[in-house]
Amino acid sequence: MSRILITSALPYINGIKHLGTLAGSMLPADVYARFQRARGRETLYICATDEHGTPTELAAAEAGLDPATFCAQAHDVQHDLGRRFGLSWDHFGRSSSPQNHRLTQKFARELWEAGFIEERVTQQVYSHTDKRFLPDRYVIGTCPHCGYEAARGDQCENCTRVLDPADLLHPRSAVSGSTDIEIRGSKHLFLRQSLFSDKLRSWIESKRGTWPLLVTSIALKWLDEGLQDRGITRDLEWGVPVNAWEWGANPDGQTPDIEGLAGKVFYVWYDAPIEYIGATAEWADARAAEAGTGPAPDATWERWWKGPEAADVTYVQFMGKDNVPFHTVGFPCTLMGVNAREASPWKLVDELKGFNWLDYYGGKFSTSQKRGVFMDHALELLPPDYWRWWIMANAPETSDATFGWEQFQAQVNADLADVLGNFVNRICKFTESRFDGIVPEGGAPGALDENLEADVLAKLREYTGFMEDREYRKSATALRQLWVLGNQYLTEAAPWTAIKTERERAAVAVRYGLNLAALFAKVSEPFIPFACEKISEALGEPFPATWPSLDGQGVLSALEPGRTIRAPEVLFRKVEDAQVAEWRERFGGPEAEGA
Repeated sequence: MSRILITSALPYINGIKHLGTLAGSMLPADVYARFQRARGRETLYICATDEHGTPTELAAAEAGLDPATFCAQAHDVQHDLGRRFGLSWDHFGRSSSPQNHRLTQKFARELWEAGFIEERVTQQVYSHTDKRFLPDRYVIGTCPHCGYEAARGDQCENCTRVLDPADLLHPRSAVSGSTDIEIRGSKHLFLRQSLFSDKLRSWIESKRGTWPLLVTSIALKWLDEGLQDRGITRDLEWGVPVNAWEWGANPDGQTPDIEGLAGKVFYVWYDAPIEYIGATAEWADARAAEAGTGPAPDATWERWWKGPEAADVTYVQFMGKDNVPFHTVGFPCTLMGVNAREASPWKLVDELKGFNWLDYYGGKFSTSQKRGVFMDHALELLPPDYWRWWIMANAPETSDATFGWEQFQAQVNADLADVLGNFVNRICKFTESRFDGIVPEGGAPGALDENLEADVLAKLREYTGFMEDREYRKSATALRQLWVLGNQYLTEAAPWTAIKTERERAAVAVRYGLNLAALFAKVSEPFIPFACEKISEALGEPFPATWPSLDGQGVLSALEPGRTIRAPEVLFRKVEDAQVAEWRERFGGPEAEGA
């Protein structure tokens, strides 16, 4: 059976992530990973913290820590929050790891020796006030293309154009706000992306119809505007060192300028995607360490990424739309260039799921303005399944989505409390009160039960298809419709009425109801794993469970008569109006729209 490799965009090390970050990468990747594992496929879900770059240096300095210590502490926080949200990473690595250092340097060396990297003297922004070169994103000015006045030196958030600091009008330091800056020459390495333009276009065109339109349109827009060579080094202390002294000659017989490149590090947008591979090596080494066998052989992790061993791997990436250009252009250029040197090629992404923004009442989440819900605060308010369900049911797939407390309250109360929670509670408590907590035997299925099986199987097949296609809104709708089938069945079968005169008929209805609850626990687990674990435990079922067969056999017969069950605690308590009022006051509401 084919293997599934999953990566989600690396969360930046600086700061707690908000709900939009979950919606755009990590949570949909987790839902897909859980689904594929349940289907019985060998699945590897890899993520990591993105730890290099100027923001890290500045945040560390503000915290009074060196960057390495700061990153170690921040990584632990993000790892803990992700686990508490139920993110089932097989490994959550670090882009500052030795494994990523080695791969980043190895790839650069091979790109240089293949002629895909060249040295150029660039005009860098130097701030006299800050006494330092300013990396691209720490130069702010007016975008020359759209006039946006807060464009960064690497990319305009408004029109998404890639920029260089020298392109900006009225530039200033994002660190101090000073305009006392000058342009100085500095030697850097450039990845010659322009050489890959035709190959990239052919590759991206081949994905039309399988990748979301959002993804292919962004990628082709970059190519249509003319693919530019990209600087991949920076004048920083924290990052992967260039180590140019290890490199041989390029095709022109030139060796790198060791002195001119001394002290430089690789640009974060060059080394961060390589960490997908680096984190896989970290995963293999961590497993080997647990087994007491030392570092893992390269073949242990390369089988997911490289050559004939990876032929049965389907590689799926998840990311927000701002990350799409770097994963459809930058990282593929790196791999295509390296593959020109290596006999065993590295794997390019097969499926790329891009997402639009999840905003907060029409405006951006903002740490500085204390506006919006972040992962740590979310878990203070409600269990993770509330958030997981709402985010995925409203995934920003074809357009931006908006979080609002009123909509959130209405949806989780209706879907989780009234539909799923009420169904499980009703059938389990009735079994305890009228059948001594035992799955009853006796009675023969009738037309109502047979129709239920047919309807459930049809909806299950539909839901499974949506999940395979990573259509999350449609998946959530189909799953909720499955839950509704359960409530409709109980209403029509009415075992609490039948038991007065037809105990065997009531026994059939209860058996089917309990088996519906068991089915719901199996197929809802990708979305709401914590509640499903409680349901499975109450019914004596294994967790996590195997996805049910779609051939129509045994979909509603997992629980054998005679098994003891018990009613779980209330799965979902309703969100009250008073809570919504309190949370709007604390985190902001519609009155702050567009802030």
